[in-house]
Order: sequence, then C-alpha cells, then structure tokens
Amino acid sequence: MNAPTYLAYDYPLLSVFWSMLWFFLWIMWFVLLFRIVVDIFRDHEMSGWGKAGWLAFVILLPFLGVFVYVIARGKNMGRREIAQARAQQEAFDSYVRETAKSGGGRTSSVDDLAKLSEMRSRGDITDDDYRRAKELVLSGSGASGRAGGVGSSADHL
Repeated sequence: MNAPTYLAYDYPLLSVFWSMLWFFLWIMWFVLLFRIVVDIFRDHEMSGWGKAGWLAFVILLPFLGVFVYVIARGKNMGRREIAQARAQQEAFDSYVRETAKSGGGRTSSVDDLAKLSEMRSRGDITDDDYRRAKELVLSGSGASGRAGGVGSSADHL
C-alpha cells in the first residue's frame, strides 16, 4: 500500500471518510451515466444510428464513453433539459388554463338555474319539478339531485 492509503487505515475516522468519498463518487458516476443515457434518448435531432452508437459506446466503455460524450455533447445537454422542462411547464400551464376555463367540468349554480329556467319556459319540466330542482341546486346537491327525478328531462338540453 502507498502512504496516503496506509495513513487512512491507521486512523479509523480517515478510513470512514475515505470510504464515504468513494461511495459518493460512485453514486455521482451512476447519476452522470443515467443522465447521459436519458439525454441520448431525449435528443430529437440525433438519428437512430447515432443514438445506437452513443448508447453502445457508453455501455461498452462506460468511463471513456461518458467522458467523450460530456466533452462532445455536454454543452447541449443543459439546453435539452431546459427545453424539456419548459415544454412540460407549458403543457401544465395550458392544462390549468383549459381546466379553469371549463370550470373543471362542473357547472355553476347560476348556469344550472339558467338551464332549469329555460327548460321550464320550453315546457320540458313542470313548475313543481322546477321548484324541486331549484331547491337542490341552491342547497349545493344539484348535480347529484339532477341525476334523479329531473335528470331525465335535463337531457333535452
């Protein structure tokens, strides 16, 4: 053994530190390896043969493949990751906007009352049905109550 390694094993605390250092370096290596594999598949500009070549290089010669990939294509790794994060954020924002516009698939009680009034004026429901449905809507159980007695005439909308 060489002197620094021997010194680390003479003092147990240094041995623990040395082991933890190698352990975390090993974990960082795997994180980098998996990020590169994900980046290979994420790149839409690279051809299928290019992806297969880089993947084979990274898997068959991992240390050399990872270092060459980082040197050759590392600059654009961050750009591709940022582009994907922006695309995900824009998709989420558009989903939230669409859900907010539609009210999450629920109609408000004002809309329900307007529909009930229109149905009563067309003669689809009686005044008694209108009164019961209005009470259900105003009590907050309009959607579940409408599935019962008034729901069959609400299909005419």
